[in-house]
Amino acid sequence: MKQLLVFVLFATLFCWLMFSPVYKHVVLLRQSLLQQEVDYMLEIGASGRYGYIDAAMIGDSRSRLSGYGFKPEILEYEVTTTSGIPGTDPASPLERGDGLRLVIHYPYDGLMDIDRLIGVDPPSGTARMAAAGMKMSEYVP
Repeated sequence: MKQLLVFVLFATLFCWLMFSPVYKHVVLLRQSLLQQEVDYMLEIGASGRYGYIDAAMIGDSRSRLSGYGFKPEILEYEVTTTSGIPGTDPASPLERGDGLRLVIHYPYDGLMDIDRLIGVDPPSGTARMAAAGMKMSEYVP
């Protein structure tokens, strides 16, 4: 019985040590891809040509991120401005100097569940990673 317990504990620890670096790299990669997408969308959306981030841009972003393995239907986009005007309306783009803020949320999707093997509680099922950024609009009417 003692040998069986030692085997189970050793096997659990071995599995955690073997797979822990892999899923942590996946979390880091997802986080960096989200941040890269936020930076790209803000660069385009706050440029002198647009001054907004509309639904078409968000749709293009979803398809780009789905190419990296993200599930497009669970990506959440939040576009806000410093002036309170909606930043998603192409009919009224933000004027130069107004801040355009974008936040993209994505769930951890059970990546940290293996931490239970060593007694660490994973994030809750509703926990989400997020990438955010803000850029001043350069649009001049």
